Amino acid sequence: MTDVSLKSDTQEIVVDEVFPHAPETIWKALTSGDLIARWLMAPTGFAPVAGTHFTFKTTPAGAWDGLIRCQVLEVIPNERFVYAWTGGDDGNVGYGARLETVVTFTLLRVENGTRVRLVHSGFVLPKNETAFKNMSDGWKKVVRNLETIAAEQDSSKKLH
Repeated sequence: MTDVSLKSDTQEIVVDEVFPHAPETIWKALTSGDLIARWLMAPTGFAPVAGTHFTFKTTPAGAWDGLIRCQVLEVIPNERFVYAWTGGDDGNVGYGARLETVVTFTLLRVENGTRVRLVHSGFVLPKNETAFKNMSDGWKKVVRNLETIAAEQDSSKKLH
């Protein structure tokens, strides 16, 4: 038996968009707890500092309490923000199954703004198939919400 045959099939979600805002504006929306609550979910215990543990709360299912446990893994201001995203329970199948993934936001300044690339990696199929399908659609909406919050930040700067 080869090592390849022992590996699980893992998938990642990729959302890649260009927004008409400076990386600093997108960064603020990505790393401010109050703003994260507006485009994703309200974080508890969040700080944009490597090593920080924080949580999100979503709908519980079966043996899972609905907590998404996260840890900030990497912070490069205005360029890269990475955190672990762990949830679910080994006793659940489908929604609420054990999930151990990583969310990476990469920002790249481009001519008309910022290229925002989200990669949510580590979905083990078939175990995480429900989460993978739900979050594939969900992250597209969330990244659009992020852009809306960034636009509001730009607008409020112009008013001051």
